[in-house]
Amino acid sequence: MRKFSEGLYFAAITLWVGGMWAIGYLAAPVLFSSVGDRQLAGMVAGKLFALIGWIGLGSAAYLLVFLIARAGGQVFGRPVFWLVLVMALAAAASQFGIQPLMAQLKADALPREVMESVLRDRFAAWHGVSSILYMVQSLLGLWLVVWANRGLK
Repeated sequence: MRKFSEGLYFAAITLWVGGMWAIGYLAAPVLFSSVGDRQLAGMVAGKLFALIGWIGLGSAAYLLVFLIARAGGQVFGRPVFWLVLVMALAAAASQFGIQPLMAQLKADALPREVMESVLRDRFAAWHGVSSILYMVQSLLGLWLVVWANRGLK
């Protein structure tokens, strides 16, 4: 059972961090460069980012349980635990804070596209915050991949 839980630990890290990098730095740019309708590209990209947000929250839940079960009370002294926790908090902030706010701005702009409305500047500002948070989470994810073995000790 120990090998299975360790394998799942590495699989969760791979799925979460690999998915973030694949969606954020491969799929989304390709969508915007190849789909002629920016609104459609944004809608599809938004669905992909929401999906990886849920995958991240699920992966983080398993990783935190795994790390706590593995290290007990000593887990708070382990950097891998804090990396996962900060990444989970970033994913939750995006999933439950920023994304709903951006969706509301889009809805408030109807029947116009948000970027053609008076809400353009607010949407652009929140999109920037979201992008920075995603980049920080991606870099922390890279750090987590490098340090993944430390979670087993």
